[in-house]
Amino acid sequence: MSRAAHIPNLGGARAFVLHRPHATVSAISRQLQAIGLEVVDCWPDLPAEALAADFVFFDVDLGFDQQFPWARGAAPMPTIALIGSEAPGRIEWALSHKADAQLLKPVGNAGVYSALLIARQSFAARRQLADEITALQQRVAERQTIVRAVTALSGQDGVDDERAYAQLRALAMNWQVSLEDAARRVVALTEKAKTEKEAGVDQSHRA
Repeated sequence: MSRAAHIPNLGGARAFVLHRPHATVSAISRQLQAIGLEVVDCWPDLPAEALAADFVFFDVDLGFDQQFPWARGAAPMPTIALIGSEAPGRIEWALSHKADAQLLKPVGNAGVYSALLIARQSFAARRQLADEITALQQRVAERQTIVRAVTALSGQDGVDDERAYAQLRALAMNWQVSLEDAARRVVALTEKAKTEKEAGVDQSHRA
């Protein structure tokens, strides 16, 4: 028997509906309130407090970038696109904002709850993927720093890469820091020495 998916309780959450006064807003608000959400209607802009919202519904038909207090596609919460027009330009604009779910207009007496759940799950998955990418980028950057530190240490006479790496590990132990932190220190000291040397050469030329 398969395990049932966990359905979160959305009661007490806060949703902003960015749409001009319309029957669509009334239909969405009724469903949200029945689920137990607090609803805030707004148009033409999202107020600053929307940054703390749990969900944001936004109109695709008349929407524009300046309505949002965040960069395009960087909403800090799940968003749901309200789509009436299927004009390619409007759909492309909605996609650029990376909506986590969508509702087709006119909105009837159902559909909002499933849109909330889909948006929440999609947003969580997208956020997790972004965090994983950031972590990988940090690991790559740290490895590059270690390579630079090893290269700097191996620049000394008679020191190969293996011995330079051993020296870096010894420095990390002596300084009681991680290997990555030790590598950053070595790179910083190397760059500082290089800058001071170049400055000394420049001053000697001027003299």
